[in-house]
Amino acid sequence: MKRLLWFRRDLRVEDNPILSYDGEVSPIFIFDTNILSKLAPDDRRVSYIFKYVLKLKQDLHRLNLELKIFYGDPVAIIEKLQLIHGFDEVVASGDYDTYAKDRDKKVSHSLGFRYLQDTYIFKHNEVLKDDGSIYYVFTPFYKKALKVLATKNIETLKLGSLRLIDEEYEGMYVLENESFIQKDCTLQNLGFIEQTLELASPKQKVQAFEKNLLSYKEKRDFLNSDATSHLSLDLRFGTIGVRELLRTFLAIQGSEAFVRQLIFRDYYAYLLFHIPSLETQNYKYSFNGIEDAQKYKAFCEAKTGVPIVDAGIRELLETGDMHNRVRMVVASFFTKDLLLPWQWGEKFFAEHLLDYDKASNVLSWQWSAGTGVDPQPYFRVFNPYLQSKKFDKEAEYIKKYCPELENIEAKYLHNEEYLHQNTIHGYEKPMVHHKLAAKKAIEVFKGDSSKL
Repeated sequence: MKRLLWFRRDLRVEDNPILSYDGEVSPIFIFDTNILSKLAPDDRRVSYIFKYVLKLKQDLHRLNLELKIFYGDPVAIIEKLQLIHGFDEVVASGDYDTYAKDRDKKVSHSLGFRYLQDTYIFKHNEVLKDDGSIYYVFTPFYKKALKVLATKNIETLKLGSLRLIDEEYEGMYVLENESFIQKDCTLQNLGFIEQTLELASPKQKVQAFEKNLLSYKEKRDFLNSDATSHLSLDLRFGTIGVRELLRTFLAIQGSEAFVRQLIFRDYYAYLLFHIPSLETQNYKYSFNGIEDAQKYKAFCEAKTGVPIVDAGIRELLETGDMHNRVRMVVASFFTKDLLLPWQWGEKFFAEHLLDYDKASNVLSWQWSAGTGVDPQPYFRVFNPYLQSKKFDKEAEYIKKYCPELENIEAKYLHNEEYLHQNTIHGYEKPMVHHKLAAKKAIEVFKGDSSKL
């Protein structure tokens, strides 16, 4: 059996199902120009992926394998490789967003496609109701998922007996005029500028999180704690496998809250797979926000005058990350206080989040807007001032990213009236009055167009 091993969201050799087969193989990674062409030259994610692709190449070399790196359109590249080598099948981990599904369908027209389950815990059809329909509410999904998980084999996979197809593996290959042109494999040749990323390895993150695991449930929402796992980026690109995390944490008493979050991640991917329209359209409610370029610009520049929101946006722009609690506060402010279309906010996050995952991002924005499958309707509105008072009482997080507020007492940064009535040098006054904005949002979502 001659297989093309297509690495994508699984940039590792440890416990990777793509390496569990026997036979002749050609491992590849494709820098997809359909995706890269939409990114800014200084996009941090490309530097991250590039780093781990080179590491993957080194790790495979130690196994007497090689990674061949390509740049271009995956469908055209694989069609050309098939003409050259006559593979029996291409093997890759499944992905659930619209672009990925369409791309893989096109590839399958020229070559048999073997999908592997690695990106998520469950296949899209593993957690269903008894009648074969999907779950629209997380809690019953979670209960059924635990039963399915109890029957799954999550033991470490053994490396297959793999023989490398003998050919040139140096550099990067670009398809031009029906031929592969060899180039140096550099970020510059990809059209990107190298970004400095100071990130711990996945193993180090797991070890650190094990020490904080028991405080995860109670403290993960508090912005001055370090109770979160910091593993979302690694899960996004498969630099660590979800199976390995399950093996590690299911064996530790008190891990239920974290395992629940891993299953919640699956739930969003599951919904996007079964209801692809969620990617761009409301699941419920006709109101879809009001397009306002001026408000959007102020939001994107962290000039809303709401400290917790501006701090979150600045964290995102400076680091490519945003604390999960802050993501919910920011998204609620965007969709309810500013009444902007959730799709605009989703696109902004997509441009800047290092750990951007289509399913998690889209479904989280629909949740915040109240337009998704979640049973909680439109009247869920976060008060950003109460949220910051509860989860950042001393304003440590706010002042870290908004240093112009350093000399303002924390209690005033959680006080909307103070911020409206007083001028703070170098800082905007709030764009809206939250109470009035929240009331308006509820009314327009309810269907009262006279409030627009």
